[in-house]
Parts: sequence; structure tokens; C-alpha cells
Amino acid sequence: MRALIQRVKRGSVSIDGRLKGEIGSGYVLLLGVGREDGEDDIAYLVRKTVNLRIFADGDGKINLSLRDTGGQMLIISQFTLYADTSRGNRPGFEPAAPPEQAARLYERFVAAMRAEGVPVQTGEFGADMTVEIINDGPVTIMLDSRAR
Repeated sequence: MRALIQRVKRGSVSIDGRLKGEIGSGYVLLLGVGREDGEDDIAYLVRKTVNLRIFADGDGKINLSLRDTGGQMLIISQFTLYADTSRGNRPGFEPAAPPEQAARLYERFVAAMRAEGVPVQTGEFGADMTVEIINDGPVTIMLDSRAR
């Protein structure tokens, strides 16, 4: 499971011109699900994400977590995080989980994040979405549950 985390001042997602989700300060998290992913990958990424210290403290040092700051999270499904570009110029997506598996694990990830007390907004799995991000920093971190 892969999570591309962007620290943001605010973020939103719209579908067909309709606002679906919107957050203030926190993370926009793009979540990709791989074929081999399961519950242990969810647990790892949730724990790592909520405790990742990438917000500034009172001294300006990057030392606070999303939990410490009370930040919000916008979670967007993003199968293209599993793009294989090793052959030619057209990416392949064989490493990505099939839609049924990916949707189930995406929903489990969202539920697990909410169970941690994080205010979560989402996009819509499989929809064509417009995502607006106002980066803070910018700070962008890639987490991969297979690289632990």
C-alpha cells in the first residue's frame, strides 16, 4: 500500500463540479492499493501517517504530527501510484489491486483513520475527480507499507 502525503494549508475534491470534500490544515493523502496488500498494510500506514512528524513546532522545527496539531485529512484513491514505467512510455498498472479489492481496502483505511480520531474527508473511489491542493512548505512524503 502506498500513501503520498502532502502537507497542506487546505485541500478539496470535486466530482462533476460538485464539492465532495474539503479540509483546512492537514494532509491530502493519495492512497494506492497493491495486489498483495491487506489488513497489516492498513495498520502500518495508519499508525505511520498519524504519527509522522512533519509540522513545525513553536521553534519552527519540523517536530509535530497530525495528531499533535489536530489537523484534518483528505483521502483520495490513486491507483496510478502503482504505475510501472519500466517498459516504453505507456505505464502499466499490473501491480495495482483490482478495483473490488482496492475499493474494500481503501474503505477500511478510511475507517481505520477515522477510528484514530482524525477528521477525514474523501473523494469517491473510481470517480474522475478534480483535486485542489494548497501545499504547505511544500512537504511531500511517500510511504510504502512494503518498505518497512
